[in-house]
Amino acid sequence: MSPEKTRTSLLIKGGHLIDPVARIDAPMDVLLKDGRVAEVAAPNKIKGGADEKFDARGLVVAPGFIDLHVHLREPGQVHKETIATGTAAAAAGGFTSVCTMPNTVPVVDSVEWVEWLRQPERGAVVNVFAIAAATRASKGATLTDFRALQTAGAIAVTDDGKPILDDSIMREALVLGGELNFPVVATRRRHAHDENCCMHAGARSFRLGLRGMTAAAEASVVERDVQLAMHIPNARLHVAHLSTGRRAQECAPRPARQSARYCEVTPHHFTLTDEDMRDYDSNYKMNPPLRSKSDLEAILAALADGTVDAIATDHAPHAAHEKEMEFERAAFGITGLETALGLAITRLHREKHIPLARIVELFTAGPARCFDFRGRGSLVRGSIADVTIFDPKKKWTFEAAKVAVKIEKHAVRWLVADGEGCGHDRWRKNRAFRLIGVPATIFDKDAIMRKLESKLADAGRGSVVGVFGVRAGGASGRGHVDFRRFSVQDRGDKIRLHALAGLA
Repeated sequence: MSPEKTRTSLLIKGGHLIDPVARIDAPMDVLLKDGRVAEVAAPNKIKGGADEKFDARGLVVAPGFIDLHVHLREPGQVHKETIATGTAAAAAGGFTSVCTMPNTVPVVDSVEWVEWLRQPERGAVVNVFAIAAATRASKGATLTDFRALQTAGAIAVTDDGKPILDDSIMREALVLGGELNFPVVATRRRHAHDENCCMHAGARSFRLGLRGMTAAAEASVVERDVQLAMHIPNARLHVAHLSTGRRAQECAPRPARQSARYCEVTPHHFTLTDEDMRDYDSNYKMNPPLRSKSDLEAILAALADGTVDAIATDHAPHAAHEKEMEFERAAFGITGLETALGLAITRLHREKHIPLARIVELFTAGPARCFDFRGRGSLVRGSIADVTIFDPKKKWTFEAAKVAVKIEKHAVRWLVADGEGCGHDRWRKNRAFRLIGVPATIFDKDAIMRKLESKLADAGRGSVVGVFGVRAGGASGRGHVDFRRFSVQDRGDKIRLHALAGLA
């Protein structure tokens, strides 16, 4: 973008628009103006000019992807992730909005922390929406101030990682949430017999000699919370990271219900089972754990038939030393922002023949419906101009060996791109996965320059000397790219930092 001219309009031409809300699955041109969708029309039917045009021929144009469940680790756990690095990963995966969970250090349970997360100083490059704690310090004893948190910008509440065990507290949360139209996110319930359990209870855990978590224990939280919500007018219950067949059945739609019940599924739970786990490989340790083949088939069926509302990554990065240890002691969690779309297209569309329009719905209209995001999840006229563009046929390789770069204590964490596509995972070293579907996000070069200059200045290191873009086809791209390259000068020596996709 030229510094003397500010872009106010963009015409996306020649793409195939998929907008489940508008029931559009056809070639369309989209005009964006002043941050909103100004017009959607058949190819070459939009009259008048635009400050800039983007050629989307051969690409799918969709509403901006929304991830309802990520762990950006701030405040307090910057050795794992930061809002800046996590949102860069989100942009790389095609997400324009993410919802960050509150189980940080300290817990996000106050207006002050919600406001802190939203400050420009955090360096977010996509929209960040805070999910606040449902109880103080997530101890399950006293509800937080839902009304004040909602006014401050929180979009839901949960005690993720420490679910509410007291029935009366959970009932009170659902009642208050119903009064405020404020979603309450339910997570898996920990039982006494779950202590020291680290994977799914099945033949695989028996062979490895590891204590397993039963599917029944996980399903119990859904059964209780669904029963509570059914009897509370206007309750908004959202079930996080559904992973078992029983949980899918509990979330199945029922007619004439007073409450609104929604659920999400993660890419790793529709891709892997416990039998895929390599011996004592902590990369496969997550919570909820990878389940059985029958559970996976039930999840796939729920994704196809509309039971599941959203795909959410549960992006949960850890420092390498927290994963590279004995399986029982290693941290739960896996990253997912960069690979979610590729896995969905590969596993759901290519292998299971789920329509691409349904997959787009799971990333857009479905998440927007779960948390009542007004103006997002669709590209109807007047909507917020969040757009994700991707190539559903592009094959690329996830190469975990190409990992983040750190400048002293300041994590830069860009991805390394090689023209065939790439990915990042902090601990999956020297392994590659072939995926289909490369996201591209429109971004502003000058904005990137300013953000990087600010980050490096804060770290006391160097300056940005250039930002360059190359489109997927190899042609030069001016501001709109599938791949971008940063050149950062650090104490006289150039460090090349490469990244996949762009910034929203």
